[in-house]
Amino acid sequence: MAEAAVAGKMLFALRETIARLEGRPIPALAAAAHETLAEKPRPGSAGAAQSLLAVGVEDLDDAMQGGVPLDALTEIRSLGLRDAGAASGFTLALAARLHAQAAGTDAAISPVLWIGDTVAAMEAGLPYAIGIMDFGLEPAGFLQASPRKLEEALWLAEAALASAAFAVVILEVRGNPARFGLTESRRLALRAKAAGRPLFLLRQGGEEEASSALFRFSVEPAPAQARPLPDGSVLGGSIGHPAFRLTLEKSRNPAPLSITLEWNAHDRRFAPVSDAQHPALPGEHAAHSGADLSASADRPHRAQALGPVLAFDRQA
Repeated sequence: MAEAAVAGKMLFALRETIARLEGRPIPALAAAAHETLAEKPRPGSAGAAQSLLAVGVEDLDDAMQGGVPLDALTEIRSLGLRDAGAASGFTLALAARLHAQAAGTDAAISPVLWIGDTVAAMEAGLPYAIGIMDFGLEPAGFLQASPRKLEEALWLAEAALASAAFAVVILEVRGNPARFGLTESRRLALRAKAAGRPLFLLRQGGEEEASSALFRFSVEPAPAQARPLPDGSVLGGSIGHPAFRLTLEKSRNPAPLSITLEWNAHDRRFAPVSDAQHPALPGEHAAHSGADLSASADRPHRAQALGPVLAFDRQA
């Protein structure tokens, strides 16, 4: 007993030393994390199912063994910055579905925190209040932070998770910064697990890399269908619900799952879209919803690449 007490004191002193070096009250955060873990239901209990967010699409939920975990790190990435709107929209749709799940259980609805890296915001833009409302979220329950440095964004994400004051924390980064690697993602994953809160890592224009995320989605825009009418028909020439081409790149299943989903913000639910309705990729269609434009012809050739040696006229 005495040796265990001495070891506990040494561990506590080590945590205090690390806290002073990092400038954060780690002991207080650890105590709050322990209280949160004590309040969480044990596996197999009646409330254990609340730790998952079901997407509502059977194939996708089965691949994730029930849904998106609400006490872990989940990564959502876009292939390029041109697809930032699709990745951001899918992330907001998940947050709106989480709010709908909390409202269905009569639980207190906590706000959403969006932490946007300055570099990512310069390219992808900032969240728009009207757009947030169109995706099913209330702007009054949406908080946004724009730290100047990536280190400040990481610290804010850790502090927000430890406070357990937010329904979900969204951390947006651009690409694959060297200062945000496997070690940093591991710390964020541990914070999310200790606090019992979800963290969505929104990577804009990034490549696949090793991380502590349980699941990683690749999101691309997909062509929307025509707007449905109450009688079951569609309104010709209209634009319906936003659609996403989703690929579950990282999961417990060995093979990735690709599926096209559309988001109904009014009902806050996803619906699968048959690939037969979209026979081609989004880039192979014209911007106009009517007939495709014909391919361009008789255009001048591109300028030839510069060579290693430049020729100059000889001076007289």
